[in-house]
Amino acid sequence: MTKKKESSFENSLQRLQEISDILEKGEIGLEDSIKLYEEGINLAKNCYSSLKEAELKVTEIKRQFENGLKQ
Repeated sequence: MTKKKESSFENSLQRLQEISDILEKGEIGLEDSIKLYEEGINLAKNCYSSLKEAELKVTEIKRQFENGLKQ
């Protein structure tokens, strides 16, 4: 994973935490809450995609390693 993607993933997680904290406090209006919730859903989707991509890379590396051991 490149530093840019890693940074993006880390930034997304940090922003998700911020959104969660804001929503848990319940100190903002309904309209702003909905906007934050929507932002959070989009961030979560991006994080999930990044994690799935990383999982596929790790699986491929593991497969290559195991194939190397069999030779």
